[in-house]
Amino acid sequence: MLNVAIVGYGRIAAEHAQWIRAAGLNISAVFDPTPARLAVAAAAGLPAAPTPAPTLAAALATADAALISTPTSLHADHATAALLAGKHVMVEKPMALDHAQSLALCELAEKLGKTLSVFHCRRWDEDFLAVRSLLAAGTLGKVFNIESRLGQYASCVGPAAREWRPGWRTEAAFGGGGLYDWGSHFLDQLQILLAPAAPVRVFAQLRPVLWSADCDDFARVAIDFDNGISALCEINTVTSRPLPRWHIDGTKGSASSPPSPEFSTTTWAKLEVTPPAPPVAPVFHRLTERDIWLAFARACLGQGMPAVTARSVLPTMRLLDAARASSAGGRAVELVP
Repeated sequence: MLNVAIVGYGRIAAEHAQWIRAAGLNISAVFDPTPARLAVAAAAGLPAAPTPAPTLAAALATADAALISTPTSLHADHATAALLAGKHVMVEKPMALDHAQSLALCELAEKLGKTLSVFHCRRWDEDFLAVRSLLAAGTLGKVFNIESRLGQYASCVGPAAREWRPGWRTEAAFGGGGLYDWGSHFLDQLQILLAPAAPVRVFAQLRPVLWSADCDDFARVAIDFDNGISALCEINTVTSRPLPRWHIDGTKGSASSPPSPEFSTTTWAKLEVTPPAPPVAPVFHRLTERDIWLAFARACLGQGMPAVTARSVLPTMRLLDAARASSAGGRAVELVP
């Protein structure tokens, strides 16, 4: 049985604990610098105690692998520490603050012979797979425009654990903002959806409008791909009239899906095609969060690849880098394949 140490027991880590247990894996330790969060973990029956103050090294010593679920700005340091301690590593998304940190983690894991994965679970969302199936069926003809949006009048980066700096996800110093949060998922989906086409140009507008003073609660990223497709990723948390989650245009028709304040992937998957066309049967297999952890565990045991390889995330990190550079400079950023 694989022993997993949880590094950073915030809101998402509490969900990971359920998925890890559902996969039949053992949580051997929980590390968090906040006694209140350790108390929450202990109350959930996890091996964590507020006193004496635990150390990262002690938590890792009991484990075969580590989940890094600390704030984004700490991902690289904590993943590096776990790899150097001889552990396999699962990192919450985004992988790190930038492409350089992410590449360094990939190279270190490969040098040490350790499995490194990133929890990009939305590669198997119902709506995303519905869009992939629609494009694979050719129903819309030659696609030339794909728009991927999240819109609502509320900060959508989600609450952090109230016991430790509950607003960190809207603070730039911690890697907060809509682009890093939902945007990392949506950009990841777009680069998978359009592969093997490569992005060649990015123009982005990242703005702190209402919910944050120093990082984006409005993010718009336009991407030109080398096959002629224009893609748009938008995270807009200051709109009272949200636009469709997906909108796709092709030479034979268009498709859209409704917004969902509840973030329901089932609602998002209800693609309406114009002109009307027969429903498209799903052609891609869904993985649950439990399945992702099972695949990771098998990879750690040398029995295959993780569901998400670390290097498959590097194109996403390049897009995140380009979006930030474009917005800061007010210009399009060219990407060399």
